[in-house]
Amino acid sequence: MTGKAGKIEVDGVAKVFGDPQRGFRAIDKVDLTIADGEFICIVGPSGCGKSTLIRMFAGLEHPSEGQIRIAHDNPDRPVTAMIFQQESAFPWLTVADNAAYGLRASGTWKGAESQERVDYFLQKTGLYSFRDFRPDQLSGGMKQRLSIARAFATNPEVLLMDEPFAALDEQNKLIMQEELATLWEEFRSTVVFITHDLDEALNIGDRIVLLTRKPTTVQRIIELDQQRPRDLNDPELDRIRADLHATIGTDAEDDPGVASSK
Repeated sequence: MTGKAGKIEVDGVAKVFGDPQRGFRAIDKVDLTIADGEFICIVGPSGCGKSTLIRMFAGLEHPSEGQIRIAHDNPDRPVTAMIFQQESAFPWLTVADNAAYGLRASGTWKGAESQERVDYFLQKTGLYSFRDFRPDQLSGGMKQRLSIARAFATNPEVLLMDEPFAALDEQNKLIMQEELATLWEEFRSTVVFITHDLDEALNIGDRIVLLTRKPTTVQRIIELDQQRPRDLNDPELDRIRADLHATIGTDAEDDPGVASSK
């Protein structure tokens, strides 16, 4: 990590489901510091608890042990916004109303100023000409663009993304990665991005946090110093990719309880 101040501090975090003493220990003693404005990708074996960890960042789950501290530096901005893998657009609202929903629901809608902000992100994500459409008239990639537009419109200090592009084909996935990276370069929210796609992590992350099999902890953290856009055939990225594949594959094989859920 660079010398930037810690935006997210994870200190000895564990998550136990069921009885605190005899329940299922999904996450065990995670320590992690994420800098302000950093783009972190979290990878690990399927079923290791990636989604549980990011849900704790969002306040949707609570640690059984330890603490998660997220610095709230600007009271005029929400601390977090979250983008899920599953479609999250409201089917009864137009694209424009979906993009504006976060601002309206949080009570931070400021009339023309907020409308200008929503329109800006609809343009940035290529959705402005579809602003009067309903979600069922959009492709899968366009729906994920809408999720990104809505999240950035709320101007969160921390953007949490749980495998947002997993359901897309490879071409659309690459397009979405590029669009996300462009928006992040412009606005520099702190981003925590869960993915099972190592190329995705290598393409967009500042650092990759590798988790172990459950009970999950941090195995190691990989710094990515290559400038964006990145050449995924770069020999150093090839070496990192092969190492991650070998480590994650070994962890998954060693764990007979690994399931398709995260």
